[in-house]
Amino acid sequence: MRIFLVRHGESLGNLSDSAYRQFGDHNVPLTEWGYRQALAAGESIAAYLAGLTDAAPKATVWHSPYLRTRQTKDAILEALPTAAVGAVLEDYLLREQDFGLFTEIYDRAEQRRKFPEEFEKWARLRNNSGKFYARPPDGESRADVAQRVRLFLLTVMHDIGRGNDTAIIVGHGVTNRAFEMNFLHHGIDWFEHSDNPGNADVTLIEGTHAEGYSSMLLHKADDRTPEAATELRAAHGSDLTITPKSNS
Repeated sequence: MRIFLVRHGESLGNLSDSAYRQFGDHNVPLTEWGYRQALAAGESIAAYLAGLTDAAPKATVWHSPYLRTRQTKDAILEALPTAAVGAVLEDYLLREQDFGLFTEIYDRAEQRRKFPEEFEKWARLRNNSGKFYARPPDGESRADVAQRVRLFLLTVMHDIGRGNDTAIIVGHGVTNRAFEMNFLHHGIDWFEHSDNPGNADVTLIEGTHAEGYSSMLLHKADDRTPEAATELRAAHGSDLTITPKSNS
């Protein structure tokens, strides 16, 4: 069994938090750079599958309904041979973590300024209960995300039980990490001390039920070089651009 976990490529939201207010979290597009990253991720998966000694399996492709993951999925499909792809399925359980009142505000100082009482309550929860369990106001905790991802895992295992033993899952940083935690039976401490994968990184989970499973970073996406710092910042398929994050 092989499961490729792919985080979406660079999006406008990775360049500036203002993109979440402009589009809404679910509708933030990839940048042109992010689409290139996603193509490279798809090429790495295609190369891995082509190098297998057994018959190349058809992969079931699962993806979050958010625009940036749908565009990443499209790039991966563009890179994969048609014969390597089986069903392509969307699942809302793979959506990004819901940050509630803080969904469009990722700067902690701004969160505190706009919602002082809620921010202080959330800070107390993080301190007393831990980051894994603390829910942002009107949002989801990481534990909530892990719980719904476990439900999605049941769907994947049911599909694999019917003979579809290769899956490509295109999701978000927290959801992909929660999937790996659930599948490999890692504890909460592992989650808290691990980092989200980078944009368009590919993690491979592989093994058998009898021998066990392990994960590895199959592909590390290219970050922007100083030479490309100002290039390919437009939304994929559009001339739209936004002001990058300030480093000040």
